[in-house]
Amino acid sequence: MTEVLDLPRRQADSGEPLPPFAFGGVGAVTALGTLALLASIGRYGFFGDELYFVAAGRRLVVSYADQGPLLPAIARTMDLLAPDSLTALRLPAVFVTVAAVVVTAQIAREFGGGRAAQVLAAAAYATSPFLLVQGDQLATNTIDTALWVVVSWLVVRWVRTRRDGLLVAAALVTAVDMQVKWLIPFFWIALATGVVIYGPRELLRRPALWCGAVVVVLTAAPSLVWQAAHGWPQLRMGGAVAAEQATIGGRYAWLPVALAAAGLLGGLLLVYGMWTLLRTEAWRPYRFLGLLSIVLSVAFVATNGRPYYAAGCYGVLIAAGAVRWTENRRRARTIVTVPLLALSVALVVFSLPLRAESDIEPVDTQAQAGLEIALYGRFGWSELAAGTAAAYRALPEPERASAVVITDSYWQASALDIDRAVYGLPAVYSPNRGFGYFGTPPDTATTVLWVGGAEADVRAHCAEVTAAGQIEARLGYPGVTRGVTIWHCAQPRAPWSRAWPDMLRLN
Repeated sequence: MTEVLDLPRRQADSGEPLPPFAFGGVGAVTALGTLALLASIGRYGFFGDELYFVAAGRRLVVSYADQGPLLPAIARTMDLLAPDSLTALRLPAVFVTVAAVVVTAQIAREFGGGRAAQVLAAAAYATSPFLLVQGDQLATNTIDTALWVVVSWLVVRWVRTRRDGLLVAAALVTAVDMQVKWLIPFFWIALATGVVIYGPRELLRRPALWCGAVVVVLTAAPSLVWQAAHGWPQLRMGGAVAAEQATIGGRYAWLPVALAAAGLLGGLLLVYGMWTLLRTEAWRPYRFLGLLSIVLSVAFVATNGRPYYAAGCYGVLIAAGAVRWTENRRRARTIVTVPLLALSVALVVFSLPLRAESDIEPVDTQAQAGLEIALYGRFGWSELAAGTAAAYRALPEPERASAVVITDSYWQASALDIDRAVYGLPAVYSPNRGFGYFGTPPDTATTVLWVGGAEADVRAHCAEVTAAGQIEARLGYPGVTRGVTIWHCAQPRAPWSRAWPDMLRLN
């Protein structure tokens, strides 16, 4: 037993050969996870953010107000390869998610875990209602989470081998992730905090690490220049996120939601892995990793970030927990693991978007929809486009010639922009999020169909405002595709070129 418990230390200190990789078991888990995602990625419709990625991809720039350019570039690529294909758009998300399952198993192997530990780590990741299920749609967090797992693996492997090329590789992955969103610096700050306290402090003295940091800064420079020129909107996104989080509990709900995201088996191994890293002497070479979730939790609670922001560190903690859990082969642990795994599988199946649309109940408020935003954010786009097109066709011919569409939400603008040719709509604009930076309505636009928003807000910009239509999708998102008024706006109070900069908003 002593030899087994010392295995992580021996792996780190001597660089001895790793246990064989569990191709069969991990492959089976990965295959099942892939099948689950492939069965669900074509369900319902595009999620609102996916529509935005496609719209942004048709306007590729080095940065956007609310994210980096990688997701729009991926969306543009898939849109060119398979136009309007929901399944094709989501395939990259499936790929990176199942890759994260395999890499989590590899982390367990780096820790010295045998086949059982590797399969358990992969199964825990693949049965998380967030870590796996997020792979059924293209989203920034899907790519970001997977890249954090890869960086974790490279760092753990460096501790074992001291091969500095791994630090360069970690920097390259970090550079890619900086083109998704700016969360990966939090990971490195949390990791450096643990290294300063517990070691190995030589990590911070490695030239390869700092050369890699230079690469990250250089590759991020175009985005930084764009952000500086536009007033750093990506940094100001924190306030918008905090406002959205307030509708679902804010800071008080952060930790419970973050733990729930790991799932049943994943949550158990995550906590056990953190305890193992911080308290077990044989794991001292990797103790710095035990602080990851603690430092990240403090940082994201303090900044009122989303609970899933820290999910990228779950892979390494789950892997540590799986190795430690399988070191002691007591029957009691098997008795706990088997039913927990079965319940976790059932939870994932329940979390996948497999229900018939007729079985889904509509909701009337954004607070209700926000609790299941990934579900309700996929409905109502055709109703939105059809209703807007009907209002546009009802305009007198002289007004149609100078009309534009302005939407309250960037989701609405993205959906209408993508389907403009299909529905015969004029140019679409929105002051919301990144869409507001795509262009300003021309000053010649004296007639506007304003989709959504309160009448008082519309009147602040137009002298004449009347209701021109109503959008009512049964399963739509309230305020976006359900209970939405289309306003006929005439006689703008100021030229759009002058009014637009003050109208831009991130929330």
